[in-house]
Amino acid sequence: MKFNTGFLLVAAGLMMAQVGLPAHAQEATSQVVETANSIEQLDVSRQGANIYVKLRMKGEMAQPPASFSVASPARIAFDFPSTANALGRNVQAIDEGDLRSANIVQVGDRTRLVLNLVKMAPYDTTVEGNSVIIALTPVRREPSDLRPNDRPFASFAESPRATPAAAVKSLRDINFRRGVEGEGRIVVELSDPDTGIDIRQQGGNLVVDFLKASLPESLRRKSDVTDFATPVTEFVAQPQGNNARLVVKPNGLWEHNAYQSDNQFVLEVKRVIEDPKKLIQGGHGKYQGDKLSLNFQNIDVRSVLQVIADFTNFNIITSDTVQGSLTLRLKDVPWDQALDIILQAKGLDKRKHGNVIWIAPRDELAAREKLELEALAQIGDLEPLKTESFQVNYHKAKEIFDFLKDKDQTVLSKRGSVIVDERSNKVFVTDVGSRLEDLRRLIQEIDVPPRQVLIEARIVEADKGFAQDLGVRLGIHNSGADPWGGPGGSRTIIGGGLADTGFHTGQVSDSPSFLSDSTSVNMPASPSTGTPAQLSLILFNSAATRFLNLELSALEVDNRGRVVSSPRVLTANQVEALMEQGTEIPYQSATSSGATSVEFRKAVLSLKVRPNITPDGRVQLFVDVNKDKPGATVPGGVAIDTKHVRTEVMVENGGTVVIGGVYEEEESNQVDRVPVLGELPVVGALFRSTQRVSNRKELLVFITPRIVTQALSLR
Repeated sequence: MKFNTGFLLVAAGLMMAQVGLPAHAQEATSQVVETANSIEQLDVSRQGANIYVKLRMKGEMAQPPASFSVASPARIAFDFPSTANALGRNVQAIDEGDLRSANIVQVGDRTRLVLNLVKMAPYDTTVEGNSVIIALTPVRREPSDLRPNDRPFASFAESPRATPAAAVKSLRDINFRRGVEGEGRIVVELSDPDTGIDIRQQGGNLVVDFLKASLPESLRRKSDVTDFATPVTEFVAQPQGNNARLVVKPNGLWEHNAYQSDNQFVLEVKRVIEDPKKLIQGGHGKYQGDKLSLNFQNIDVRSVLQVIADFTNFNIITSDTVQGSLTLRLKDVPWDQALDIILQAKGLDKRKHGNVIWIAPRDELAAREKLELEALAQIGDLEPLKTESFQVNYHKAKEIFDFLKDKDQTVLSKRGSVIVDERSNKVFVTDVGSRLEDLRRLIQEIDVPPRQVLIEARIVEADKGFAQDLGVRLGIHNSGADPWGGPGGSRTIIGGGLADTGFHTGQVSDSPSFLSDSTSVNMPASPSTGTPAQLSLILFNSAATRFLNLELSALEVDNRGRVVSSPRVLTANQVEALMEQGTEIPYQSATSSGATSVEFRKAVLSLKVRPNITPDGRVQLFVDVNKDKPGATVPGGVAIDTKHVRTEVMVENGGTVVIGGVYEEEESNQVDRVPVLGELPVVGALFRSTQRVSNRKELLVFITPRIVTQALSLR
């Protein structure tokens, strides 16, 4: 029994789907994935014939990890979801009994442990606290269960925690499906994942035996699956002693894969495309012929080729120029490899046509093929010309015309000509029939409906501001003559006269100047951040002729804002789209002659994007986002506040990516005070004003592309 190299990959893909991971999770990523658990230690011990693999985890596991096995090569894989590899290595050599090594690989937030075995063995997995114990228990099968030339797919024994020995294994269901590439898949549901399976080829059929498993009466049938157009024409499910047997009858050239995931067994039969130049059809190795042994001393080359022809039943034609002798000793070598060795030793080469092999020196074969090609070229020069019209539906016929008129093109022959009708979007070509067929295939490949992409951008501007002002105004007012008899109504008190300062409670004028008056303080809260609140206090004498005015002004501003702009545009694949919204600001420009003209400058929200849909369904975006708005007026005109992002990103279909972000934070504290007096404790507050401002602004640009289908619109 042979498995191709895709066997393990298919089994791994099924296992990923079973544990809830996408099959494309192997894609490299630069992001750090957080996991809830990790593998910290791996120990292996042996007790008699049993081998125990103990994994010490960071945390406890609720249940044993999911697992699957492969018979050729013998491997057992365990998947640990939300688990990291903390061992510091990916490979560990063991060489204990049938266990050779272990591979521990982390992909995303999942870790896979693969045990590499010499031969398949039953296993049991248990969880004990923070430890996961895997027990490998080789079991010797009874001689009555074995037949000559048996090659089991996998051999499983009942584990201590499995179902009781009295329970009967059985087949629950048998289904047939057609794969994407036309392969036939027989899916068998098993009652017990430890059911032994034996696959072998008998003649042109595949025979699968499920050891010690019963087959329900409803599944004992012959199924004709010819209408599925796969290599399998029919399969028969029937009991065979203590086993259940499945006989699959393919036709033509085919190869098979087999894999098992939990209690689901899948047999896949795939058609092999025949290569007329290949000696042995099918197979994945270079040499697949039956083995033979050759031991000759100084034998003629022609005689050796005759021996190989008799062995393979191929018709071999040898050129007259094939001469010489050789000595060789080959034991159990595939015959196609032996033939290549002989040809290489004598400087020969081969060409296969059907079941005939022509052997000649390399130079002779090359010269003959050159003559054949030259004859074909001469036939092309003499072949009659034909004219054919090609209707172009989704491309521009002018573009195809320009391509065919290019002197470097190789689609048309040197005798070919082409004309275009742009009104009907048709191309008329005159050339030999073979070139017209090539052109028809080319137009069919490129003339397809363009896919469309809906791109939605969200530009979010968020700002948060806080301002706090605290100030004071202090003044003295004398409305009459000095009651103490002072001349002119003035008297010096604490370094200043009691003359009228001109400051009255509630006054907002800047005149007179209070800064030159030492008997007054004018430090109110700044009105630049808002309108401050005022609190006045007046002290006056009994005659109400002298006033001491004290005014406290305070302001606290707290603001939050968010502006969301969401431009959307629909465009075809690899076609640039542009959308703008905003205003155009006029300004005057002068030429060298002195003449002036009015021009406009845009202050708009614009989205310029060119999508490229990749073969795997993702979208590559070339994005240019601009958000401008009019700013302050300056002598030369109006300033424009701009925010601009230009980038290239790769996004999943329907996914969202942040392509840019700007964060601004402004903190300022300002204190205005009277020297010396403003620094006094407590009282100094009457001689200073304080202003504290805190502003935060943030800009984020989100892009979401969606490949448009018939069910998706702009709504």
